[in-house]
Amino acid sequence: MKIGLFIPCYVDVVYPEVGVATYKLLKHLGLDVDYPQNQTCCGQPMANAGFENQAIPLAEKFEDIFKGFDYVVSPSVSCTAFIRLNYPRLLKGKTECQTAQKAIDVVEFLHDIVKVNHPLGTFPHKVSLHNSCHGVRELGLSSPSEKNIPKYNKIKDLLNLVEGIQIFEPERADECCGFGGMFSIEETSISEQMGIDKVQRHQKTGARFVTGPDCSCLMHMAGVAKKHGLDVEFMHVVEILAAGL
Repeated sequence: MKIGLFIPCYVDVVYPEVGVATYKLLKHLGLDVDYPQNQTCCGQPMANAGFENQAIPLAEKFEDIFKGFDYVVSPSVSCTAFIRLNYPRLLKGKTECQTAQKAIDVVEFLHDIVKVNHPLGTFPHKVSLHNSCHGVRELGLSSPSEKNIPKYNKIKDLLNLVEGIQIFEPERADECCGFGGMFSIEETSISEQMGIDKVQRHQKTGARFVTGPDCSCLMHMAGVAKKHGLDVEFMHVVEILAAGL
């Protein structure tokens, strides 16, 4: 099984430690991982801003770089969801789209494909779990509260493999934190208030750390917390899974 590691631009530039932790964790599990050096943005920012034509060349490049892998694993639910759901349409009539069904978030990959069920790292702290919208409603990492289905959470399942961790979930666990990319730029006041509400709910769990599968949500909440003096730390789930390995 050949794995292509895709590290989104905001992870590469702002949170490179998340990319390193992802590679470290996959290698620890004995997997064949390659990181193509010439990878670029997947095109999500352009498409979300209404400039889909600018996203198409990036989708074509992504396809060319990653088509030879069995899976394209990424520590970003929003980028993974964008590739999986939009590439077939963007590339229709231009090139065969092979990567859309290979694109998979690292939580999905570890839970559903590798089926990790043995102890991982050590993290003796209280952690509040953040469910990002793309992960809940587009990738199925956890059960949406609006659907009358049995509750599940793949992120929590993996975190339970970490020694010493205590996991909590805030009230209204799958409500949006207010990031949403363009939404946070165009509706700043609403976005900020949603972020404040979300961070305060995480704080009420008594956890020192907030973790989740997408750096964009964590970045938004970290900015809100810093601005308003809310004392809580933020870590991507792979950083916790890889801690102590």
